[in-house]
Amino acid sequence: MTKKRLFLPLMLLTVACVNRTAETTPVGGSASSVASADKPALPADAEQVAARLTSSPRHGEWVTIRTPQGDSVKSWVVYPQRRDRAPVVIVIHEIYGLSSWARGVADQLAADGFIAIAPDLLTMSSAPRIADTVATQDATAAIRTLNADQIQREIDAVAAYGMGLPSAQKRYGIVGFCWGGGISFLHASHSPSLGASVVYYGVSPRADQLRAIRAPVLGLYAGSDARVDATIPLADSVLSPLGRTYVHNIYDGAGHGFLRQQTGMAGANMSATRQAWPATIAWFRKYLGS
Repeated sequence: MTKKRLFLPLMLLTVACVNRTAETTPVGGSASSVASADKPALPADAEQVAARLTSSPRHGEWVTIRTPQGDSVKSWVVYPQRRDRAPVVIVIHEIYGLSSWARGVADQLAADGFIAIAPDLLTMSSAPRIADTVATQDATAAIRTLNADQIQREIDAVAAYGMGLPSAQKRYGIVGFCWGGGISFLHASHSPSLGASVVYYGVSPRADQLRAIRAPVLGLYAGSDARVDATIPLADSVLSPLGRTYVHNIYDGAGHGFLRQQTGMAGANMSATRQAWPATIAWFRKYLGS
């Protein structure tokens, strides 16, 4: 693993990744991955996430969040089991849309003590759905048509909703994956109230967008992902002179999407996961509190 402290710029996010009015539908069920000295708690991978969601002891529910402009954002909210108020972390899905896997990431964030909200940024899309899920091919095509300003407006609404919950602290962070990683990086440029951003293998924004970043950004990248990794130097060259907090870790041998595909790349993806997830939680605890 290569670990450097950098300050990155934001390049264009082409693909490859409030009104507090909500309608809630409780969903029962739910089992955490329990941490031990030799086995840190990790999100489930794509193969194991269905079992994780079924057995999780945490409360999860669907909500519909509305923006001041009238957009709707269907979101999956998972609550931690704790006595005091919790910071909020928004989970931005991959280019495949809001999947069970992204919901599983939210469940693990809740296990780690955060109120986690995973918005479906295709809510306003006309992409066809089966069992409330957009097929991968349709999701990929639909995401390419999304308006960048609308995306950020919807994330703002989700953040306001989350921080307005009775059990929430007034602090929030964001984490995204692939296409969503780029969106989470871009949100650091967009939102002056963001507490922290974590970018999993997402491209950096344009230089002019990077200059607006104030929140600390953690970038987690795969060593075998030259397309995305090529955007790191641009971000560094812009953010470093400005004194912005940007740290990036590159995991040798790991492939793009390693957190979802933990068994891939001859063990390198699991090695990356075992390093990246604890770094993610430490980042949020440092900048959002615990």
